[in-house]
Amino acid sequence: MSDIALTSAPAHLRHGSSIGQPLTRRDGPLKVTGEARYAADNHPPGMLFAVLAVSTVARGRVLGFDLAAAKGHPGVVEVMTPVNRPPLAGDPDGKESPFAFRMDVLQNDRVRYPQQPVAVVIAETLEAATEGAALLAPRYEAEPARVGLDGAEPFAPKVVGAGNPASARHGDVESGLRAASHRLEATYETPAQYHNAMEPHAIVAAWDGDTLSIDTPSQGMALTQARIAGLFGIPPAGITIRSPFLGGGFGSKGLLNGPQVLGILAARLVGRPVKLVLRREQMYGPVGHRAPTRQTIRMGTDAGGAFTAIANQARTATSTFDDFIEPAADVAHALYATPALLTGHDAVRLDTGTPMFMRAPGEAPGSIALESAVDEMAEACGMDPLAFRLKNYAEVEPSSGRPFSSKALRECYAQGAERFGWSRRPLAPRRMRDEAGLLVGWGMGTAIFPALMFAGHARAVLKADGTGVVETGAHDMGQGAWTALAQIAADGLGLPLDRIEFRSGHSALPDAGLAGGSAHTATAGVAIDRAGADAIAKLAGLATRDRRSPLFGAGNAGVVARDGRLHRRDDEARSEGYADILARAGLGEIEGRGTGAADPAAQAAFAMHAHGAVFAEVKVDPEFGQVRCTRLVGAFAAGRVVNPRMVRSQYKGGMVWGVSFALHEQAVTDGRTGRVMNANLAEYHVPVNADVPSLEAILVHEHDPHVNPLGIKGVGEIAITGTAGAVANAVWHATGVRCRHFPIGLEQLIGV
Repeated sequence: MSDIALTSAPAHLRHGSSIGQPLTRRDGPLKVTGEARYAADNHPPGMLFAVLAVSTVARGRVLGFDLAAAKGHPGVVEVMTPVNRPPLAGDPDGKESPFAFRMDVLQNDRVRYPQQPVAVVIAETLEAATEGAALLAPRYEAEPARVGLDGAEPFAPKVVGAGNPASARHGDVESGLRAASHRLEATYETPAQYHNAMEPHAIVAAWDGDTLSIDTPSQGMALTQARIAGLFGIPPAGITIRSPFLGGGFGSKGLLNGPQVLGILAARLVGRPVKLVLRREQMYGPVGHRAPTRQTIRMGTDAGGAFTAIANQARTATSTFDDFIEPAADVAHALYATPALLTGHDAVRLDTGTPMFMRAPGEAPGSIALESAVDEMAEACGMDPLAFRLKNYAEVEPSSGRPFSSKALRECYAQGAERFGWSRRPLAPRRMRDEAGLLVGWGMGTAIFPALMFAGHARAVLKADGTGVVETGAHDMGQGAWTALAQIAADGLGLPLDRIEFRSGHSALPDAGLAGGSAHTATAGVAIDRAGADAIAKLAGLATRDRRSPLFGAGNAGVVARDGRLHRRDDEARSEGYADILARAGLGEIEGRGTGAADPAAQAAFAMHAHGAVFAEVKVDPEFGQVRCTRLVGAFAAGRVVNPRMVRSQYKGGMVWGVSFALHEQAVTDGRTGRVMNANLAEYHVPVNADVPSLEAILVHEHDPHVNPLGIKGVGEIAITGTAGAVANAVWHATGVRCRHFPIGLEQLIGV
């Protein structure tokens, strides 16, 4: 596994603690020199290429193909259809757990959504497979497509997201609204969005009897391994997954999907290794997306601006054959103090691929609606938006009454406002213009994301030469896991970073848990730290029981590990190097194991969240309605910071995504066919360099003794949640027009 082991570190960081240091990315040189090997870069001997043929209708049946034309094309080896697809041991439409999504793998002739795979062409070259797929010319019996949030009868789900209750109530909302001096009822709509990671979904699969080897981007190798084992009836140990690099995932690569299974089936059908890579437009269907939402928010305040009630009823969409309900209303549970709170969800079933977890699921669409509504309430009360939020600051979690494990949101408000210059903001809209006559607006939003943690495992080894090896099956999809986890590993073993070999990205390594929910650093990091502590404890036991050691009699609690040596706590001049301890014991190495998992008692006692505040400036052309976000300042508190450089990068990336949510990003669906009409990066708009404003991310100090042993909270998703609302509110402040349909476009503002 040398291709996934990194050992280098800057010289100035070879002493002292690695945690908290702003290291550059350890995988950076591999990526900028092209040496990083992604899944589709692998070409085993004898490999064939597979290309999907996908449905051009949203609903119906496949009546047939022109198999003779496809198979007659030079280079085409085989065409896989429901007729000749190898059998599966497990049901792809089975639902063993909330994380086992139903998938389309040619189990029948039904079409359930556009871009559904309906056949696979396997050929000697990519060109031949692509041309063979075009020659198949599927024939359909089409049925009318169900499209849009009004396209079907709504139903009431039992759970939303990853298993949260679909509705929640605290206090009497209707009484709170009746008693309010100021009331608001408004509806906000967000569109369907698609993950669009730089690296498309891909797999290279090879069988050796009943042993399977695959290269595929994965945010959860252990989950993927288990799902494949169930589908194919083979033991998980017989499945090897290599996933050292991901070119982005955003949730779409967390769970096994249909195209991956089709690549494995294709390899079994032809008895040779097969590579299958999705084209960009094929990612708009079988690999998940963020569902549209329509949120009706009702609020009331007393004469002084304190909330008397908050309610959000959210409608979203799922597929006709599976359930994933975007938990958009749930963000209200933890943000603002109110004596009465009500959230609920319903959904419609559409002819679409099943939605899935997408960066900040629930919080992203929920917060842009909630933060817009909060701004509208501040206006109704005649209050500054920041003063209104401080008036309704929650000292405990509103929905549960639990204290927060830590909450530095007041500091985020203060530092962000000071840096942005918020005190100079006029209260009324349309009061600021720049030198070119453009309308200028300032808005803000509160950021929040739960501090999650899954179960993960790690192995740490101290070697006789004084170096260490740390292994965990972690996933780096661009967030910097290889670097941050190596920093934790170095501190856990008490070694300089350049004497640590960190191994990751392979299913043979200990399961590091899922890289999702902004929980990966906490999950894998705690496992790594505990594995290091276990190895150090064993090493200390050797030394403190050996009369020849200067540490004899100190006991495990009486030593500290630092810079490759154990020191007595009561007399640090008495120390001994790791290599000397192992050599005298006649050992070549000593191993530690560690597990990281959430503490149920702490989770029951405390509400755990990261917090932040984002301040935005926009400029709007008063004639053409064109909007540009020109400045963003975000201040965030997320517990202990492992690497400030990468944390700032994550915050800035989240703020860019928030700009995208507010102003750019949406999938446009043809109401007649159900097909996404902008399934490409030319027309599915995301920010480019010219759209990215001046960005500043402030790291607010926060100590959390309860969230996990390392005090770490996630940073990957939180910056979306405050930013989108801040931009929308800035547009109102510039124009005086409240936009409740996102993204905000020219048609809503032209001629303002």
